[in-house]
Amino acid sequence: MKVWLNGELVDGEQAKVSVFDHGVLYGDGVFEGIRVYRGRIFQCDAHVDRLFDSARYIRLAIPCTKQEIVEAMAEAVRANGIADGYIRLVVTRGPGTLGLNPFHCPQPAVFVIADQIVLYPEKMYRDGMAVIVAKTVRTSPRMVNPGIKSLNYLNNILAKIEAIGAGVAEAIMLNEHANVAECTGDNLFIVEGGKVVTPPLSAGILPGITRAVVMRLAGELGLALAEDDIAVPRLLAAEECFLTGTAAEVIAVTKIDEQPVGGGVPGPVTRRLCDAFREYIRSDEW
Repeated sequence: MKVWLNGELVDGEQAKVSVFDHGVLYGDGVFEGIRVYRGRIFQCDAHVDRLFDSARYIRLAIPCTKQEIVEAMAEAVRANGIADGYIRLVVTRGPGTLGLNPFHCPQPAVFVIADQIVLYPEKMYRDGMAVIVAKTVRTSPRMVNPGIKSLNYLNNILAKIEAIGAGVAEAIMLNEHANVAECTGDNLFIVEGGKVVTPPLSAGILPGITRAVVMRLAGELGLALAEDDIAVPRLLAAEECFLTGTAAEVIAVTKIDEQPVGGGVPGPVTRRLCDAFREYIRSDEW
């Protein structure tokens, strides 16, 4: 494997950052996970824009232009022969002192990994997945802006540990108001009365790139769509539920806390949106 690191391609075994990097010491940095389909970077501009937005929020000056980032990703994809795969794009604060002061880190580190990813087994995409509602509460927007896709994912990891302990692949995280926010790595949608509903950004969620694509596809299919707070009783009463994310794409949830969702199988609206998404990524429309 070749990794693009600070302007050059290096062997994966040699792709290293300093132990004094504040990304390592404090989770101080930002990242994006991006899909590659047929050798093309999916929703490239949206991901790069979000990376720069995240960096701006934490006053991290990325030492590359947006175009240079795009070229770096393309170079890593070509070097690793990736036709259909996944990119992890990371910018750390860089090496500095052992104190918290980020302005003692003179040079951020930038790296691009282009590889494969399989988040869930194919059987889950056919039959749906079981999830739990985590006890770990999603970090409040009053604490950290949820639009910042930072390297500090400990809040999500704690909920993921709960899911693994329960023998399922994913956990739904509630916000401080006990409404659904998002899962540990995915956005969430429910279907009720034929209407597709997803939590609003004010619920404390990351504005997912795949979430936005699926919302647009729902509109093109003529499906009613709303952003609204979803309390747990409403979640459990939903006819259908599904998740969206760069790595997950679109996947049905058929059981929550051991309770079947709807008929316990992927529902018709979810299947329509799954099919529409797969057709979209195979097209030349993006």
